[in-house]
Amino acid sequence: VQLVESGGGLVQPGGSLRLSCAASGNIFGIYDMAWYRQAPGKQREWVATITSRGGAAYSTSVRGRFTISRDNAKNTVYLQMNSLKPEDTAVYYCNADIRLLAEPTYNYWGRGTQVTVSS
Repeated sequence: VQLVESGGGLVQPGGSLRLSCAASGNIFGIYDMAWYRQAPGKQREWVATITSRGGAAYSTSVRGRFTISRDNAKNTVYLQMNSLKPEDTAVYYCNADIRLLAEPTYNYWGRGTQVTVSS
């Protein structure tokens, strides 16, 4: 299984970015999908989660500014980030619970995509 993030980059404060994360492999099913982030010198922190049925939860630091969504047909999760702040600068990681054919469910991580918010 591979989780590949894309969409990161440099954006000015107040701007927007949309991250994508596509899962590939011999996938039977994808359950919870989530985004985490890690700023320099800090621990990785949870940002948002979306269930297979579309239920979403957000950390207090991004609630109201970020929106998580998914396209089950494309095995892809998105993170729409609006009103970005310098403190949102971090490497953003995709995380998912995935079951392969004839395998148990395991938790997988992507390699991350850099988001930098700066003027």
